[in-house]
Amino acid sequence: MNSIQNPVILETDLAGVPRHARGKVRDVYQVDGRLLIVATDRISAFDYILPTGIPDKGRVLTQLSIFWFDFLRDVTPTHFLTARVDDYPEPLRQYRDQLEGRSMLVKRATMVDIECVARGYLAGSGWKEYRQHGTVCGIRLPAGLQESSRLPEPIFTPSTKAQVGHDENISFQQMVSLVGEDLSRRLRDLTLEIYSRAARYAETKGVIIADTKFEFGFVEGELVLGDEVLTPDSSRFWPADTYRPGGAQFSYDKQFVRDYLESIAWNKQPPAPPLPEDVAFKTGEKYRQAYSALTGRPL
Repeated sequence: MNSIQNPVILETDLAGVPRHARGKVRDVYQVDGRLLIVATDRISAFDYILPTGIPDKGRVLTQLSIFWFDFLRDVTPTHFLTARVDDYPEPLRQYRDQLEGRSMLVKRATMVDIECVARGYLAGSGWKEYRQHGTVCGIRLPAGLQESSRLPEPIFTPSTKAQVGHDENISFQQMVSLVGEDLSRRLRDLTLEIYSRAARYAETKGVIIADTKFEFGFVEGELVLGDEVLTPDSSRFWPADTYRPGGAQFSYDKQFVRDYLESIAWNKQPPAPPLPEDVAFKTGEKYRQAYSALTGRPL
Protein backbone atom coordinates (compact mmCIF):
# COMPACT_ATOMS: atom_id res chain seq x y z
CA MET A 1 0.00 0.00 0.00
CA ASN A 2 1.54 3.29 -1.05
CA SER A 3 1.74 5.54 2.01
CA ILE A 4 1.98 8.71 -0.10
CA GLN A 5 -1.56 8.08 -1.36
CA ASN A 6 -2.98 7.67 2.15
CA PRO A 7 -4.30 10.89 3.70
CA VAL A 8 -3.29 11.84 7.23
CA ILE A 9 -6.44 11.59 9.35
CA LEU A 10 -6.54 13.47 12.65
CA GLU A 11 -10.30 13.38 13.17
CA THR A 12 -13.02 11.05 11.96
CA ASP A 13 -16.48 12.28 11.05
CA LEU A 14 -19.04 9.50 10.82
CA ALA A 15 -22.27 11.49 10.75
CA GLY A 16 -25.14 9.68 12.42
CA VAL A 17 -22.94 7.06 14.12
CA PRO A 18 -22.91 7.53 17.92
CA ARG A 19 -19.44 8.20 19.29
CA HIS A 20 -18.54 6.09 22.31
CA ALA A 21 -15.18 7.63 23.21
CA ARG A 22 -12.26 9.65 21.91
CA GLY A 23 -8.80 8.66 23.04
CA LYS A 24 -5.43 10.18 22.31
CA VAL A 25 -5.22 8.16 19.10
CA ARG A 26 -8.50 6.25 18.63
CA ASP A 27 -12.05 7.32 17.90
CA VAL A 28 -14.56 4.72 19.08
CA TYR A 29 -18.14 4.43 17.85
CA GLN A 30 -21.17 2.40 18.94
CA VAL A 31 -22.52 0.07 16.27
CA ASP A 32 -25.42 -2.30 17.03
CA GLY A 33 -24.08 -3.44 20.41
CA ARG A 34 -20.54 -3.62 19.10
CA LEU A 35 -17.76 -1.04 18.86
CA LEU A 36 -16.01 0.39 15.82
CA ILE A 37 -12.45 1.39 16.66
CA VAL A 38 -10.79 3.81 14.26
CA ALA A 39 -7.06 4.50 14.70
CA THR A 40 -6.30 8.04 13.59
CA ASP A 41 -2.85 9.42 12.79
CA ARG A 42 -2.77 11.49 15.97
CA ILE A 43 0.32 11.23 18.12
CA SER A 44 0.82 12.25 21.73
CA ALA A 45 4.02 13.05 23.57
CA PHE A 46 4.51 14.04 27.19
CA ASP A 47 0.73 13.54 27.69
CA TYR A 48 -0.34 16.04 25.02
CA ILE A 49 -1.77 15.39 21.56
CA LEU A 50 0.31 17.14 18.92
CA PRO A 51 -1.33 19.13 16.12
CA THR A 52 0.68 17.26 13.46
CA GLY A 53 -0.31 13.76 12.34
CA ILE A 54 2.06 10.91 11.52
CA PRO A 55 1.57 9.39 8.03
CA ASP A 56 0.23 5.82 8.16
CA LYS A 57 0.39 5.61 11.96
CA GLY A 58 -3.25 4.58 12.36
CA ARG A 59 -2.91 1.95 9.65
CA VAL A 60 0.16 0.46 11.29
CA LEU A 61 -1.52 0.27 14.71
CA THR A 62 -4.60 -1.40 13.24
CA GLN A 63 -2.92 -3.80 10.83
CA LEU A 64 -0.28 -4.88 13.35
CA SER A 65 -2.93 -5.51 16.03
CA ILE A 66 -4.89 -7.64 13.54
CA PHE A 67 -1.72 -9.58 12.75
CA TRP A 68 -1.16 -10.34 16.44
CA PHE A 69 -4.83 -11.19 17.11
CA ASP A 70 -4.49 -13.89 14.47
CA PHE A 71 -1.08 -15.02 15.72
CA LEU A 72 -2.43 -15.42 19.26
CA ARG A 73 -5.75 -17.06 18.37
CA ASP A 74 -4.76 -20.36 20.04
CA VAL A 75 -3.57 -18.56 23.20
CA THR A 76 -6.48 -16.30 24.07
CA PRO A 77 -9.85 -15.16 22.75
CA THR A 78 -9.91 -11.53 21.63
CA HIS A 79 -12.48 -8.82 21.02
CA PHE A 80 -11.73 -8.70 17.28
CA LEU A 81 -14.53 -9.42 14.80
CA THR A 82 -13.57 -8.03 11.38
CA ALA A 83 -11.66 -5.27 9.63
CA ARG A 84 -13.35 -5.68 6.24
CA VAL A 85 -15.40 -2.60 5.51
CA ASP A 86 -17.57 -4.73 3.21
CA ASP A 87 -18.56 -6.75 6.30
CA TYR A 88 -19.47 -3.70 8.38
CA PRO A 89 -23.11 -2.68 8.82
CA GLU A 90 -24.29 -0.97 5.63
CA PRO A 91 -24.49 2.60 7.06
CA LEU A 92 -20.73 2.52 7.76
CA ARG A 93 -19.66 1.67 4.22
CA GLN A 94 -20.18 5.22 2.96
CA TYR A 95 -17.23 6.19 5.17
CA ARG A 96 -14.84 3.74 3.51
CA ASP A 97 -12.26 6.50 2.86
CA GLN A 98 -11.97 7.08 6.63
CA LEU A 99 -12.21 3.42 7.67
CA GLU A 100 -10.27 1.35 5.13
CA GLY A 101 -7.14 -0.15 6.71
CA ARG A 102 -7.40 1.76 9.99
CA SER A 103 -10.58 0.43 11.63
CA MET A 104 -11.93 -2.75 13.16
CA LEU A 105 -15.29 -3.91 14.41
CA VAL A 106 -14.98 -5.52 17.85
CA LYS A 107 -17.07 -7.08 20.57
CA ARG A 108 -17.99 -4.70 23.35
CA ALA A 109 -16.13 -5.76 26.48
CA THR A 110 -16.19 -4.73 30.11
CA MET A 111 -12.56 -3.79 30.51
CA VAL A 112 -10.40 -4.54 33.55
CA ASP A 113 -8.95 -1.29 34.89
CA ILE A 114 -5.37 -2.57 34.93
CA GLU A 115 -2.59 -2.20 32.36
CA CYS A 116 -0.94 -5.62 32.15
CA VAL A 117 2.74 -4.95 31.46
CA ALA A 118 5.35 -7.57 30.60
CA ARG A 119 9.03 -6.65 30.69
CA GLY A 120 11.84 -8.72 29.25
CA TYR A 121 14.44 -5.97 29.34
CA LEU A 122 15.33 -3.17 31.74
CA ALA A 123 14.19 0.15 30.25
CA GLY A 124 12.03 3.19 30.87
CA SER A 125 10.45 3.56 34.31
CA GLY A 126 11.73 0.10 35.22
CA TRP A 127 15.33 1.20 34.73
CA LYS A 128 14.73 4.33 36.81
CA GLU A 129 13.33 2.31 39.73
CA TYR A 130 16.08 -0.30 39.46
CA ARG A 131 18.79 2.35 39.72
CA GLN A 132 17.25 3.67 42.94
CA HIS A 133 16.06 0.50 44.65
CA GLY A 134 17.27 -2.56 42.74
CA THR A 135 13.64 -3.44 42.01
CA VAL A 136 10.99 -3.02 39.33
CA CYS A 137 7.45 -2.64 40.69
CA GLY A 138 8.74 -4.12 43.93
CA ILE A 139 10.27 -7.19 42.23
CA ARG A 140 13.87 -7.68 43.37
CA LEU A 141 16.29 -8.07 40.44
CA PRO A 142 19.94 -9.20 40.38
CA ALA A 143 22.56 -6.56 41.10
CA GLY A 144 24.77 -5.21 38.33
CA LEU A 145 22.24 -4.94 35.53
CA GLN A 146 22.68 -2.16 32.97
CA GLU A 147 20.17 -0.04 31.13
CA SER A 148 18.55 -2.23 28.45
CA SER A 149 19.89 -5.46 30.01
CA ARG A 150 17.91 -8.59 29.26
CA LEU A 151 16.21 -9.80 32.44
CA PRO A 152 16.83 -13.36 33.69
CA GLU A 153 13.16 -14.03 32.88
CA PRO A 154 10.24 -11.81 31.87
CA ILE A 155 8.40 -10.11 34.73
CA PHE A 156 4.82 -8.92 35.15
CA THR A 157 4.53 -5.30 36.30
CA PRO A 158 0.94 -4.03 36.36
CA SER A 159 -0.09 -0.40 36.40
CA THR A 160 -3.23 1.60 36.90
CA LYS A 161 -4.98 3.02 33.83
CA ALA A 162 -4.88 6.81 34.07
CA GLN A 163 -7.52 8.78 32.18
CA VAL A 164 -5.16 11.74 32.15
CA GLY A 165 -1.42 11.91 32.79
CA HIS A 166 0.79 8.87 33.34
CA ASP A 167 -0.22 5.36 34.35
CA GLU A 168 1.11 4.47 37.80
CA ASN A 169 3.13 1.31 38.39
CA ILE A 170 1.74 -0.87 41.19
CA SER A 171 2.82 -4.09 42.86
CA PHE A 172 1.10 -7.41 42.26
CA GLN A 173 -0.35 -7.27 45.79
CA GLN A 174 -1.81 -3.84 45.06
CA MET A 175 -3.37 -5.30 41.92
CA VAL A 176 -4.86 -8.13 44.01
CA SER A 177 -6.46 -5.57 46.31
CA LEU A 178 -8.04 -3.88 43.27
CA VAL A 179 -9.32 -6.82 41.19
CA GLY A 180 -8.95 -9.90 43.36
CA GLU A 181 -6.39 -12.69 43.58
CA ASP A 182 -7.87 -15.14 41.08
CA LEU A 183 -8.21 -12.58 38.26
CA SER A 184 -4.80 -11.10 39.08
CA ARG A 185 -3.14 -14.50 38.70
CA ARG A 186 -5.01 -15.23 35.45
CA LEU A 187 -3.97 -11.88 33.98
CA ARG A 188 -0.35 -12.26 35.10
CA ASP A 189 -0.01 -15.76 33.65
CA LEU A 190 -1.75 -14.87 30.38
CA THR A 191 0.28 -11.67 29.97
CA LEU A 192 3.57 -13.52 30.38
CA GLU A 193 2.50 -16.32 28.04
CA ILE A 194 1.46 -13.87 25.30
CA TYR A 195 4.64 -11.84 25.74
CA SER A 196 6.90 -14.92 25.65
CA ARG A 197 5.28 -16.29 22.49
CA ALA A 198 5.39 -12.95 20.72
CA ALA A 199 8.96 -12.22 21.83
CA ARG A 200 10.21 -15.59 20.56
CA TYR A 201 8.52 -15.00 17.21
CA ALA A 202 9.85 -11.42 16.95
CA GLU A 203 13.40 -12.63 17.57
CA THR A 204 13.13 -14.75 14.41
CA LYS A 205 12.36 -11.50 12.55
CA GLY A 206 15.29 -9.61 14.05
CA VAL A 207 13.16 -7.60 16.49
CA ILE A 208 13.46 -7.44 20.28
CA ILE A 209 10.23 -6.77 22.18
CA ALA A 210 11.70 -5.11 25.25
CA ASP A 211 8.36 -4.63 26.97
CA THR A 212 4.70 -4.27 26.14
CA LYS A 213 1.32 -3.70 27.73
CA PHE A 214 -1.99 -5.46 27.23
CA GLU A 215 -5.57 -4.73 28.16
CA PHE A 216 -8.16 -7.37 28.93
CA GLY A 217 -11.90 -7.38 29.41
CA PHE A 218 -14.91 -9.66 29.71
CA VAL A 219 -17.41 -10.50 27.00
CA GLU A 220 -20.34 -12.49 28.36
CA GLY A 221 -18.16 -13.75 31.19
CA GLU A 222 -15.23 -14.74 28.97
CA LEU A 223 -11.85 -13.09 29.48
CA VAL A 224 -10.63 -11.61 26.18
CA LEU A 225 -7.63 -9.65 24.93
CA GLY A 226 -8.68 -6.20 23.72
CA ASP A 227 -7.56 -2.76 22.61
CA GLU A 228 -4.32 -2.69 20.57
CA VAL A 229 -1.76 -5.47 20.75
CA LEU A 230 2.02 -5.35 20.39
CA THR A 231 2.24 -2.11 18.42
CA PRO A 232 4.90 0.62 18.49
CA ASP A 233 2.52 2.64 20.70
CA SER A 234 2.13 -0.08 23.31
CA SER A 235 5.58 -1.70 23.12
CA ARG A 236 9.28 -1.06 22.85
CA PHE A 237 10.60 -2.65 19.65
CA TRP A 238 14.37 -2.71 19.19
CA PRO A 239 16.25 -3.94 16.10
CA ALA A 240 18.27 -6.94 17.26
CA ASP A 241 21.23 -6.08 15.05
CA THR A 242 21.86 -2.76 16.83
CA TYR A 243 21.13 -3.97 20.38
CA ARG A 244 23.86 -3.11 22.87
CA PRO A 245 23.09 -3.16 26.62
CA GLY A 246 24.42 -0.25 28.65
CA GLY A 247 22.32 2.59 27.28
CA ALA A 248 19.20 3.59 25.39
CA GLN A 249 18.44 1.66 22.20
CA PHE A 250 17.38 2.60 18.69
CA SER A 251 13.65 1.88 18.59
CA TYR A 252 10.69 1.65 16.25
CA ASP A 253 8.46 4.12 18.04
CA LYS A 254 7.84 7.80 18.74
CA GLN A 255 11.15 8.41 20.49
CA PHE A 256 12.14 10.44 17.42
CA VAL A 257 9.27 12.83 18.22
CA ARG A 258 10.22 13.05 21.90
CA ASP A 259 13.83 13.80 20.97
CA TYR A 260 12.73 16.62 18.64
CA LEU A 261 10.48 18.16 21.32
CA GLU A 262 13.34 18.02 23.82
CA SER A 263 15.67 19.68 21.30
CA ILE A 264 13.39 22.74 20.97
CA ALA A 265 13.10 23.08 24.76
CA TRP A 266 9.30 22.89 24.76
CA ASN A 267 8.06 23.46 28.31
CA LYS A 268 5.60 20.52 28.02
CA GLN A 269 2.64 22.80 28.55
CA PRO A 270 -0.19 23.42 26.08
CA PRO A 271 -0.37 24.22 23.30
CA ALA A 272 1.80 21.44 21.94
CA PRO A 273 4.01 22.59 19.05
CA PRO A 274 3.61 21.30 15.47
CA LEU A 275 6.18 18.91 14.06
CA PRO A 276 8.32 19.75 11.02
CA GLU A 277 7.37 17.72 7.96
CA ASP A 278 10.60 15.71 8.01
CA VAL A 279 10.13 14.69 11.66
CA ALA A 280 6.57 13.54 10.98
CA PHE A 281 7.67 11.63 7.86
CA LYS A 282 10.62 9.91 9.57
CA THR A 283 8.42 8.90 12.50
CA GLY A 284 5.91 7.38 10.09
CA GLU A 285 8.79 5.54 8.47
CA LYS A 286 9.73 3.97 11.83
CA TYR A 287 6.17 2.74 12.33
CA ARG A 288 6.12 1.22 8.85
CA GLN A 289 9.52 -0.40 9.47
CA ALA A 290 8.16 -2.06 12.62
CA TYR A 291 5.21 -3.45 10.68
CA SER A 292 7.34 -4.73 7.82
CA ALA A 293 9.95 -6.30 10.09
CA LEU A 294 7.37 -8.19 12.17
CA THR A 295 4.98 -9.28 9.43
CA GLY A 296 7.44 -9.76 6.59
CA ARG A 297 5.38 -7.63 4.24
CA PRO A 298 5.07 -3.92 3.43
CA LEU A 299 2.12 -1.92 4.70
